[in-house]
Amino acid sequence: MSVERLAVDPLEIARWQFGITTVYHFLMVPLTIGLGLVVAVMQTAWHRTGKDEYLRMTKFWGKLFLINFIMGVATGIVQEFQFGMAWSEYSRFVGDVFGAPLAMEALLAFFVESTFLGLWIFGWGRLPKRIHLATIWCASLATILSAYFILVANSWMQHPVGTEIVNGRATMTDAWAVFTNNTALVTFPHTIFGAFAVAGGFLLGISWYHLHKRRSAGIDTVDANGRVVVGEDAALGKNRDKVDYQVWIKSLRVGAIVALVSFLGVAFSGHVQAQLMFEQQPMKMAAAEAACHDGTGFSILSIGDLSQPGATTCEDMIAVWEIPGLLSFLANDNFTTEVKGVNSLLPEYQAKYGTHLPNDPMYGDRAGSEINYLPVMAVTYWGFRLMITLGGLSAVAAGVALWLTRKGTVPSSKWLSRLALFGILAPFGANSAGWIFTEMGRQPFVVAPNPSFEGIDQVFMFTAAAVSPGVSAGEMLFSLIALTLVYAVLLVVEVVLLTRFVRGGVGAAMPELNEHPDDGHKDTDVLSFAY
Repeated sequence: MSVERLAVDPLEIARWQFGITTVYHFLMVPLTIGLGLVVAVMQTAWHRTGKDEYLRMTKFWGKLFLINFIMGVATGIVQEFQFGMAWSEYSRFVGDVFGAPLAMEALLAFFVESTFLGLWIFGWGRLPKRIHLATIWCASLATILSAYFILVANSWMQHPVGTEIVNGRATMTDAWAVFTNNTALVTFPHTIFGAFAVAGGFLLGISWYHLHKRRSAGIDTVDANGRVVVGEDAALGKNRDKVDYQVWIKSLRVGAIVALVSFLGVAFSGHVQAQLMFEQQPMKMAAAEAACHDGTGFSILSIGDLSQPGATTCEDMIAVWEIPGLLSFLANDNFTTEVKGVNSLLPEYQAKYGTHLPNDPMYGDRAGSEINYLPVMAVTYWGFRLMITLGGLSAVAAGVALWLTRKGTVPSSKWLSRLALFGILAPFGANSAGWIFTEMGRQPFVVAPNPSFEGIDQVFMFTAAAVSPGVSAGEMLFSLIALTLVYAVLLVVEVVLLTRFVRGGVGAAMPELNEHPDDGHKDTDVLSFAY
């Protein structure tokens, strides 16, 4: 596709718009999922033990959870509008299938989540403790349930089941098959473990920051054996007392353990998911390996031209660092079976799905153009490796944090503290890279075909047929710029709010701990309505 065409093609602009808004929205999703359940566990610990540090942990992390949840709702609404605005043909094609899981997500999961979260926010001191505790559990579990219904819809796009084509539209014939799609059953735990990895890194980095502040202020010291000597700052009162220390050291350890366990879950579920991808979308995995030819080795680093502007064939890539047999193990649980490369798969795709787009009015001026079944390998290859690398670094960081804090506090090093804060971004990056790889690797399909289905009425849809035919490139470009600017503003708002409450520590979430809790609090605290 030429540069001139890219500049005016509504399809390309629509893809950029959906990609930008969706990736930004997904930054909030895993933190909401993971942090919600962590807060529920913290409140349970307070309910069972009565210890003040668990109450403080619940309220501090709970307010950060609320900020993220509110922004997630605001940015998520746009996703619904985009289907009708930029992807009307796609909405028409998948509407009968998506109606059930998306309706259940909105009516069953999101309604329950919002209702019980409201009860949790306004129920402090008003509801009986057990009932109030139940509200945060209901809200957090509903958040996870909501994710399942969304993933059911997305997994159907990756692997359509329980459906047949009726009058040119996908029509659900087996709801149970759709809701128990093996792709969804594997993607769900992988996504949830990824969400907990984000929450774990979030707790770890912020807790390290506050423990370092206590050390740099001389409140906490270490003895001759390097063990912590917990102190207090009378001038700061409860904001820097011994209970405050317990808040951060326990939060750090919880975060590190959650991050480590989550990494193991992500690795195991990711292995199973990769095997399904080799079976259901072999071109995606071949592109992830930049494997032009059949083979068994996993490429750690390959050299060659990954840009492929408009390429419909795979030029030879040279693996300069390869682990023999690992690719075969990932795909087949053995070290000898060859995995098909791009050049073997291309003729198969062309034979099944054609070499050119149909001469149908829905394709506009793209009708009859050559189909490129090869995803952008620069995205799939590096996205796959970035996901694995950032996830692995997060797990290593969690293990190192547990070791370095084994004597009760963090080292006094300023650069380690900055690194811990910066490390919060790693699991976010791993999640985003994984989703970009998953969605970009599916191209040129918006609904990928099920390779196990043989027949004339195979269920699939090319992305070129999904865009709204009545929307011009100018209109699409305007909405792209407008939404990007709005999302940029929302990003600034969220970062400012999170930074403010993080720096304020527990006192920002519990103003009653401050010496003068009413001084300006109601005028400056945008979350003063929340407990």
